[in-house]
Amino acid sequence: MFYRENGQFKTTYRSDQQIFPILQDRIAFGLILLAAFVVVPLLASDYLFQAILIPFVIMALAALGVNILIGYCGQISLGSGAFMAVGAYGAYNFFVRVPGMPLLAALILGGLCATLFGILFGLPSLRVKGLYLAVATLAAQFFGDWMFLRIKWFTNDSPSGSVSVNDLQVFGLPIEGSLAKYWLCLTILAVIALLAKNLVRGAVGREWMAIRDMDVAAAVIGIRPMYAKLSAFAVSSFIIGVAGGLWGFVYLGAWEPAAFSVDQSFRLLFMVIIGGLGSIMGSFFGAAFIVVLPIALNHFLPAFLGLFGIQISTADVAHAELMIFGSLIVWFLIVEPHGLAKLWSTGKQKLRLWPFPH
Repeated sequence: MFYRENGQFKTTYRSDQQIFPILQDRIAFGLILLAAFVVVPLLASDYLFQAILIPFVIMALAALGVNILIGYCGQISLGSGAFMAVGAYGAYNFFVRVPGMPLLAALILGGLCATLFGILFGLPSLRVKGLYLAVATLAAQFFGDWMFLRIKWFTNDSPSGSVSVNDLQVFGLPIEGSLAKYWLCLTILAVIALLAKNLVRGAVGREWMAIRDMDVAAAVIGIRPMYAKLSAFAVSSFIIGVAGGLWGFVYLGAWEPAAFSVDQSFRLLFMVIIGGLGSIMGSFFGAAFIVVLPIALNHFLPAFLGLFGIQISTADVAHAELMIFGSLIVWFLIVEPHGLAKLWSTGKQKLRLWPFPH
């Protein structure tokens, strides 16, 4: 009854093409932004910022980049961790080697380094697809691990490959506390998510989706597969590279190549599959599922078993967490293979028809 579009007439092309055509969606989006920027900082503790909120925001940004490549363009990639590493180490080198380099400029330049790296390893997509492309992009992961361990210039001659940053500032404001870090990451996420939403709604996004659905038919109607695929790799790698810079600079502070291992690539892949392929909202759902659920299981599982008089050690909790987490992923993919975003879309559609059954 409350989620209806009756009476919401669109008399201009501008109003017909807006991101949220329904008034209730615009109000809900504004309330979500208000809650994220104002309400959450007032209620959240320092532990909540460090353990959940900041990792969730950064991983949602990385999942957004992966979703553009896999969900919208249909190009399977297992090298997302390497793109994050290139973005982090690229931003680090600009930040420490260029005097007075602003933090935001370093993050953008790191994202551009990841863009070039992504285009380089996206070239096989012009000839191969499917599992073969996944293996080709997996080579980027192993190459990145080798590069940052063996070429000491990238790590400022650090023998272990470990680097660190400090004295972070944005427009003269220090980025030191958890709240400042959260606001920085959330602002970057909001801006990039808005740009990505507009991009996938435009001509470029339609080209990506045409390539995803059937690349031969897309080429027949005049879409250039080379341009579409490489542009998807470029945009995706840039967003993932910026997320990698935030992960290293803001969340970790000090990191080594193992922080961007192949496990990170699989985590990002699981995020977009569980959240929903080809959905901007699905990136947020998937990041919340992957980041929040293990922490919730780690905290509440011992208390839940304690109600039945079952005592469980810390090691057993870690093993049970992996078992439950993996089982939930398999169960969810069987029950709803289109991800959490599909459930969200179905719920909205039912609300638009409620209480009528048709």
